[in-house]
Amino acid sequence: MTANTIVALSSGAGKAGVAVLRVSGEAAGICLQALVGHMPSAREARLVSLHDPGDATFIDRGLVLWFPGPQSFTGEDVVEFQVHGSPAVVDALVACLCRLSGVRPAEPGEFTRRAFDNGKMDLSAAEGLADLIDAETEAQRIQAQRQMGGILATHCADWGDRLRRALAWLEAAIDFPDEDLPADLFARIQPDVEAVRAGLIDWLAAPDRGRVVRNGFRVAIVGPPNAGKSSLINQIARRDVAIVAATSGTTRDVIEARVDLNGYPVVFVDTAGLRDERAADPVEREGMARARAESRSADLVLSLVDLTRPGTAVARDAIEATDGRFWTVANKIDLAPPDLNADHVISARTGAGIDDLLAAIARTLSRDYGTTEHPALTRVRHRAALEEAADALRRATAADAAELMAEDLRLALRAMERLIGKTDVEALLDAIFRDFCIGK
Repeated sequence: MTANTIVALSSGAGKAGVAVLRVSGEAAGICLQALVGHMPSAREARLVSLHDPGDATFIDRGLVLWFPGPQSFTGEDVVEFQVHGSPAVVDALVACLCRLSGVRPAEPGEFTRRAFDNGKMDLSAAEGLADLIDAETEAQRIQAQRQMGGILATHCADWGDRLRRALAWLEAAIDFPDEDLPADLFARIQPDVEAVRAGLIDWLAAPDRGRVVRNGFRVAIVGPPNAGKSSLINQIARRDVAIVAATSGTTRDVIEARVDLNGYPVVFVDTAGLRDERAADPVEREGMARARAESRSADLVLSLVDLTRPGTAVARDAIEATDGRFWTVANKIDLAPPDLNADHVISARTGAGIDDLLAAIARTLSRDYGTTEHPALTRVRHRAALEEAADALRRATAADAAELMAEDLRLALRAMERLIGKTDVEALLDAIFRDFCIGK
């Protein structure tokens, strides 16, 4: 027997009340019988004693579940051992299993890769599972579960069916030109092609919700030295993530604080103070360059105004923050009259106004990145595939020959199929499943 049966710890590493080990492959049943001494009923949890098949040494007492393929997570024969979460117990059990013929430790993501290979899930659903494992906020959990449930595949399947119907008519016209086909063939299929293209364009034009929810909404805090940027990020994070001092230029690098804001992951970024570069040393100039780079890529820029130093505010044009949102935040209202022209007024020292600022950010997130009818595009490859499909459909609608239109419909279908893993994408699969943890 080849070493095609895999075993790994599927629960978290380290000490725990319970540890779950998963075995998948043609020797899974042999593993179960070797350690338990008999074959429990399928899909029923059984409390058993586990012994080393080599010398009958007692290992532990726990639950076992037997899932004969194809009715299992991977589509293969699968066994799960639920034992005490002692590293010693886990190590002993894995060692016993790997001494059996045909059994080896699993590679990262190999269980999910086998589920994909055996048709138990599509590629986008597998990516959703990876995101669910990594989810830290409510919005991330909801987005990952929708993707894992196959929402991307459902949309692509619906659109694919419409394009395949259109392609079938075109193929008939190309292969059987002498048959009695409808004279208005192009007029018949054009609405389906246009409808799919319009749906793709609408989908691609939506806010980049998938990226924001998966990676975090980035908020860059910019302003002159000593405007209170570090104090503000410390207040938001509720811990000292940045050094606060009266000395100008304390912050030289980018400092991040990740916050769960009403279920959305938000990354607040403290940056170096911006001032006349001619008066700065090389290190401070590099810090300012990084601050401007952060402002250009941020989803929201908070420009901090020091109310005790009028005229030092950093303008939007000065940091080239043209793509994302730009809010002016007047700080130090405990020391000076508030600026009524500012978008928000706060005191980074006392915390006044900060809850209102965070609430405004939360409302923006809910409005722009809440759940919509379109599935979220969580990865760059998703957007690239749909852009390729939309471009092919644009050419198809302008084609004046059945052969040209048919070829562009094929290209659009291939792009959408690649998104859910229906084509030969071996290198892509290796890259995706390599990011999974061991045991998943």
